[in-house]
Amino acid sequence: MMGLVRVKGMLSAVNGAPKWAEVEFIVDTGAMWTMVPAPVLERLGIKPHSQRPFKLASGEVSRFPVGDARVRIEGLETPTLVVFGAKGSLPLLGVTALELLGLEVDPVGGKLKPMELMLL
Repeated sequence: MMGLVRVKGMLSAVNGAPKWAEVEFIVDTGAMWTMVPAPVLERLGIKPHSQRPFKLASGEVSRFPVGDARVRIEGLETPTLVVFGAKGSLPLLGVTALELLGLEVDPVGGKLKPMELMLL
């Protein structure tokens, strides 16, 4: 049985002076978007531009602030949407950021690997 896939990455605001923070993400292929504790995003100057409803594991629907961030993992970098999570929550790397980075989970090795990019 494979455990959680964790990956270290860097996070910054999309605009403005590049101020980066190292974040250890849990790769969550069941989550569409990336979530980071709000205090980390606020320290980087990332501001929410909207609120969106999200269905939680409990089945409850809650609204969370959403903003734009830049994520860098394994030498690859992309802008992505990020959800402002609760203080103390675990950072999650969702599938949207993974696909934008061109990465996928290797379930055998329990790590990330480059995905085959299609242009059809």
